[in-house]
Amino acid sequence: MARLLSDENFDLYVVRALRSHGHDVLTLQQAGMTNQGIDDESVLAFAVSQQRAVITFDKLDYLRLHRRVTSHFGIIVCSDDRNQVALAQRIHDAIAPLPDLINQLIRIYRPNTP
Repeated sequence: MARLLSDENFDLYVVRALRSHGHDVLTLQQAGMTNQGIDDESVLAFAVSQQRAVITFDKLDYLRLHRRVTSHFGIIVCSDDRNQVALAQRIHDAIAPLPDLINQLIRIYRPNTP
């Protein structure tokens, strides 16, 4: 399964659900990197040092980083979804079949609801 680093604003319920799918998810809180004003580029650099893909709701910032940074272990940008179990399942379904996430940008969208 995937090695992930959840960005500071990422939902902890989704992190737990991803762990239940077998993914190794480290949070920035666990890494002692919250409430310090650490920029996204530094978060991505830390993820690279830990060989982890970043999972985040900060789509625009990480899309820019993906274009600028030539080597990383993956970036997963998500639309926020109040149904955390469904979001975790969509993430799992998108990444589980992939051999690795190296240098990939994966977009996870919330489905349209009536």
